[in-house]
Amino acid sequence: MSTPLPPVAPDAGTINAFERDGYAVVRDAITPDLRGRLLAAAERLLASDITQGRDRGGDGKDGFRGCLNLDPAFLPLLANPAVLPTVVQLLSPNIHLLSAHLIALPSGPPCTIRIPGRHGWHRDMYGVTADLGFPHTPRMAIKAAHYLTPVTPDCGLTMFLPGSHRLTDEPVVPVGAIDPPGAVTPDITGTDTVLFENRTWHTGGINLSHQRRIALMFQYGYRWLQPVDDAATDLRNDPSLTPIEQQLLGLPDRRPDGSLAKGSGAAPIRSWWETSARTVTSL
Repeated sequence: MSTPLPPVAPDAGTINAFERDGYAVVRDAITPDLRGRLLAAAERLLASDITQGRDRGGDGKDGFRGCLNLDPAFLPLLANPAVLPTVVQLLSPNIHLLSAHLIALPSGPPCTIRIPGRHGWHRDMYGVTADLGFPHTPRMAIKAAHYLTPVTPDCGLTMFLPGSHRLTDEPVVPVGAIDPPGAVTPDITGTDTVLFENRTWHTGGINLSHQRRIALMFQYGYRWLQPVDDAATDLRNDPSLTPIEQQLLGLPDRRPDGSLAKGSGAAPIRSWWETSARTVTSL
């Protein structure tokens, strides 16, 4: 059974790094025990013949969209108290979960479709930029990336271009190269979480570690955005969920009798956030 979130103040250094670079690392966001349980659940799914939400790529990737619907073992990440305060600070309380994506990146030698001319660098929610244009694309969503298999220099972690969330055109990748100048791989451990926003240019690294790189990417965005995953209607009705978890899973703006109550679907996080601010201020 889930427990309510405690009042937590976001770390100022993490917020500043995110605003500067378009991504930031939350240290020790999950425990080693939870990480082990998440990995076991991920490997069960990957070994199954389930097709709902299955997401296979041309570079040998395997995974699932909507993995939260497929195994309750992933639920502790939904409203992770080490991550959610930072996400709310950077967006607002008016958010829900857009996607819970399990990704398994195979190992080489090398196994990748990233080549010069098809380098793989991209922004998330590409349709927004296509519709609104680069200069008018706002921050709309934040992903929390959790890496479950051993983190090594050659395991193919997600790479980022710092400051690229402020670009008004695509970054330049030199001829014959696959990465733009200044691209970095975050220095993290397996219990850390990387947060990055939809405008930040990123790509999957090349995995040469001789084992799959398994990651979970939870994306949070404004409630007026359409989730990528199938609706978690059955999960949201689980009586053991907290109101905050219910909001993140798509709580509608409705009263118990079904009538419209504008903004009520965001009330759980808004109430927690306001209480947290008062508690932190009084300390």
